[in-house]
Amino acid sequence: MADEVILLDFLPSMFGMRVRIAMAEKGIKYEYKEEDLRNKSPLLLQMNPIHKKIPVLVHNGKPVCESTIIVQYIDEVWKDKAPLLPSDPYERAQARFWVDFIDKKLYDSGRKTWSTTGEAQEQAKKEFIEVIKTLEGQLGDKPYFGGETFGFVDLCLIPFYCWFHAYETYGKFSVAAECPNFTAWAKRCMAKESVAKSLPDEKKILGFVAELRKRFGIE
Repeated sequence: MADEVILLDFLPSMFGMRVRIAMAEKGIKYEYKEEDLRNKSPLLLQMNPIHKKIPVLVHNGKPVCESTIIVQYIDEVWKDKAPLLPSDPYERAQARFWVDFIDKKLYDSGRKTWSTTGEAQEQAKKEFIEVIKTLEGQLGDKPYFGGETFGFVDLCLIPFYCWFHAYETYGKFSVAAECPNFTAWAKRCMAKESVAKSLPDEKKILGFVAELRKRFGIE
């Protein structure tokens, strides 16, 4: 019997995008269920009763939560195609370290570039560029973070790229001007079909952020 795979997700979520890219890389067929995060479905509340957040992968009725855990689960279960994590234990640990760094540093500073004003926004922009420069240093002259092939760190980082237009619009700065090597890496990733078809258009993200700013009274 074929696997039943369902993804509970929200289109603008960079964390959900990670799972979509992983599924595309592996060629996994699945049912996509878009969630209204202000009116969460009974299925989401049932499958992720602790955090009540997306994404949730439901594989043969069993839920797996948290994007990085889901991606690693996918890599272990569907291991016959497109390995995402390195086989070497040390390299695998390093990849996990950098994804943890991304989740702790990049998400928060990026969000503040559009959700704050004044001095707080200026500080957020500075922190955001520092994080990108740190990642750029780690990338070095390699095509991808893992070397020659697209892997776990690339997959977990590239979803943020479709948010950059919103960060730059409201923060009034340019990542390309500050970090050209990082931008070149992002364009290499975006040239991959699995990435391009999994990320929403940056203008849709900008519109979504504009709605959030109005809702939060930031304008």
